[in-house]
This record gives sequence, structure tokens and C-alpha cells, in this order.
Amino acid sequence: MPEAWIIDACRTPRGIGKKGKGALADQHPQHLGAAVLKALQERVGFDTAEVDDIIFGTSSQRGQQSGDLARMAALDAGYDVRASGVTLDRFCGSGITSVNIAAANIMSGMEDLCIGGGAEMMSSYGGGGGGGSPFLDNDNFRLRSVHPQPHQGLCADTIATLEGIDREALDALAVVSQQRADHAIKNGYFDKSLITVYNADGSVALDHEEFPRPQTTLEGLGNLDPSFAKLADIPLDESGTTFRSLVLQKYPGLDIKHFHHAGNSSGVVDGAGAVLLASPDYAKAHGMKPRARIVAMCNMGDSPTLMLNAPVPAARKVLAKAGMTVDDIDLFEINEAFAVVAEKFIRDLNLDRDKVNVNGGAMALGHPIGATGSMLIGTVLDELERRGQQFGLITMCAAGGMAPAIIIERI
Repeated sequence: MPEAWIIDACRTPRGIGKKGKGALADQHPQHLGAAVLKALQERVGFDTAEVDDIIFGTSSQRGQQSGDLARMAALDAGYDVRASGVTLDRFCGSGITSVNIAAANIMSGMEDLCIGGGAEMMSSYGGGGGGGSPFLDNDNFRLRSVHPQPHQGLCADTIATLEGIDREALDALAVVSQQRADHAIKNGYFDKSLITVYNADGSVALDHEEFPRPQTTLEGLGNLDPSFAKLADIPLDESGTTFRSLVLQKYPGLDIKHFHHAGNSSGVVDGAGAVLLASPDYAKAHGMKPRARIVAMCNMGDSPTLMLNAPVPAARKVLAKAGMTVDDIDLFEINEAFAVVAEKFIRDLNLDRDKVNVNGGAMALGHPIGATGSMLIGTVLDELERRGQQFGLITMCAAGGMAPAIIIERI
């Protein structure tokens, strides 16, 4: 099968996703996308006129994030007008999907030089729909009668309840995430991919991770109130529909235990990431040194009501496509949308915890929805190189009950 090579990857720091507090919160979303695109070109030195396509993930495509962010960011970055762009939405999975599609286009032989990535301004657009339905189905009642879809936080609590995973285990994983992220930052493990974001006047907007809370302790997390208990019972329409009622439609009588809170859920942040991919022939002809190759990719669906469980079957599917087992993988990156997602992933696949999210995850670093996937691919690649290891598997849950996955091999 024709190959797709990863030439380079970079990302912005993650800024706190709150107006008046986050260093990136006043940036235009296109500026963040342009920052990573400009950095890729400067780092590698390719001719932007030869970029076949730029594929970005942006989950909330409204306001300044609407209007094909990929294309606008490329123009803003000074790319040649012949470099096309498209923006997609697979919710949280958008950033892996963008890279997977870029790779697939190259592996098909139809394109030679592509960029996959994403950008998301959670400070501006992290609050859900723009004044419309609070439900993911956008009031498609026929769909809701078959596949009720609650708030993702309540999904996390429901999964923990069904799986018998207690709050202590979830909080412990959150502390580990903070500790590992702190260690990685202090030792420069992110430096290879991390770029500086500048303001229009040339001053530095952000050059470091802004969200981590290394002082986090189990005792401190234990004092936090659950985030989704009250939300579960708020009437959301004239019929009095609640998120809890949607869960109970599929799981009658379930006594949901509310274990998730701000400390063991992913952080709300702003950021962008991008991955440059090329065909082997193009890379060789233009003196590009590959860092990794794409081994296998897949997409997987699972229960829309539980929403967050698809990463496990996605991992199994992509491993099968690659003819590999979990023992062949050196590093796993599972997005920490909520602690239960990573904890269930580790338990179900019987993974060595020292191979999973080794430099912390979204509970410590944050989750800029459409950008996270491409960021994680770069994070795994950097760590494979640092350790001299070979294979990494990256996956993440997405709303609607989905998960994309990818396996890369360091070259």
C-alpha cells in the first residue's frame, strides 16, 4: 500500500479558555490557525503553492470560526492562493480525522502534500450551540426516540456508574495527569512542537502552557462538588425534558453516581495544531526528512447515549487493520475528555499505565476541541523520538458516540 509520511508537526500552547483570563482569548481563531501553518512552512521550507489541501477540524463553526477556517487561516499565513483548504466537524475527533483524511488522500495517490490540523477558540465558542437547541440532536424527535443523547458530562457519570469505576480512581488519574504534564513541561518534552503565538504588534501573546495546575492533590480534588448532578435535572424544553431523562430512556431505573468535576474533566482552552504530510516520492524529490509514517487509520461508532465509549473498539479496529496487538504499541494517547474515558480505556485493553498519556493529558493541559487530535499526534511523535521507540496509537471519543484512531511509526 502507498505510504503517507509525517514530515513535521507543531502546535500552539493551550491558553485558558476564558475571556479576560486566557492569553489567547482575544485572538481571532484564524490567527491561531495561521500561526501553526506559518510555523510549519518556516520549519520545513516547502513551497506553499504545492500544498494540495489543508484540512482543519473546528467543531463549533459559528461566528469567527465559521467560513472555512482552514482556507482563511492559510491565506492569513501568507500561503499561495493555490493552496486549498477545507474545514470539517467530527466534534472532539475532528483533529485526528483531519490528519487521517490528509493521509488517505496521499495514500490514494491523488495528492502529494497535505496538512491536517485544527483550531478551536473555546473562550468564544465553547458553550454549545448558538442559541438553538440544548440537545445534540437539534430537536430531531424521531432520532431522539431511538438514540437519546445526553450532555457529555452526564454520559461520563453514567459510564462510571455502569462500569463500577469510583471517584477515587478517577481523581487519582487526574492527579497523575497533572504530575506527568508538570514533569514534561519542566523537562522540555513539549518544546519541539510548541510554537509561540504573537500579537499583531509583534509582542508575545503566549509561549507556554497556561492551563496546568501542578499543585493539584487528591485531597483538593476530593473537596470539589460534582459538576453534572444539577445539570442532569434542569428542564430544557416545554415538555420538561432533562438530560437525566434521556439516560433513563435507555437505562430505566439507573441510579447515576455523579463523580466528575472540573478537576477530573478536560480543561476549557484555546489552541491550534497542524501536521504536515507528504508522499514518499514528493518528500524524496524535495529533500524532506520524514519523522513518521502512517501505519493504519480507522473510524468507529458506538452508543450515542453513552457517547464516550468508542475509543476502545476504535483501538481494537485500528490494531486489527495494522495486524498488530496492544503489545506492539509503545505509547498510547487517549484524550482525557473525562477521567472515565481514559480509565475505561486502560482497563478494557489491559494496558500498562506507564504507556498511556505519559506526558499528561487534557485534564491537565486542556482540550481545544477541533485541534486536540492533531496536537496529540505531534505529542506522541515527539515522545517516540525522545525515547527511541517505534509505534504510537492515538484515539479520542467524539460526540454522537464516535472515535477516530491512528497508528504511527517513527522513522
